[in-house]
Amino acid sequence: MTNEPFVKIDLHGLYQDEAIKVIDRAIKNAGPGTYQLQLIHGYHRGTNLKSMIYDWYQGNPNVERVIPGDNPGITIWVLKELY
Repeated sequence: MTNEPFVKIDLHGLYQDEAIKVIDRAIKNAGPGTYQLQLIHGYHRGTNLKSMIYDWYQGNPNVERVIPGDNPGITIWVLKELY
């Protein structure tokens, strides 16, 4: 279990089934002090992963909201609000 407030997960080069395993493990290991998961999927080849992140995990009870990152190759999941 990790209590890091902001966890970065690099999904570059992973197939969708591999990315799902990594993401599921990160959600499972997120401790009470973890507020956000930053999913780094990439922009050009990462668009398939980005779509999967939105489609596969839509309505996940562990994710309060999804916001875009600073660039199109990043998606941020807010697990709990800071305030």
